[in-house]
Amino acid sequence: MNLESKDDLEEAKKNLDRLEERDSMDTSGNPDKYTTRIRQARDEVHRITESLKRQGVIPYTKKELLTQKLDAVFPKARSKDIVEYEGKRFQKRFSPATKSRSGNTVYRWNIWWEEHSSE
Repeated sequence: MNLESKDDLEEAKKNLDRLEERDSMDTSGNPDKYTTRIRQARDEVHRITESLKRQGVIPYTKKELLTQKLDAVFPKARSKDIVEYEGKRFQKRFSPATKSRSGNTVYRWNIWWEEHSSE
């Protein structure tokens, strides 16, 4: 098994920065010239970050730990479902993390739980 390191993450971030800088300075008239490479570089940064978190090299945030806990307790919860856990109410939320160039297709979702105020 090939485990990623913090050096791999730094290299992936540098690659993403280089592509984004090249894209911002491009004068070719083609606005989509670096789109695919930038998306792939962002996906690589995300993949390595998640791998390092699973290995325990990078700590999970409080929000990520809460999401893991609530997903385990409420595995069938859907978007905007409200649940009660340890005396508090939480709502499951989704937003697009990665979309196609047209914006019509979502490749990856951000999924999290947020505390919901009682109304």
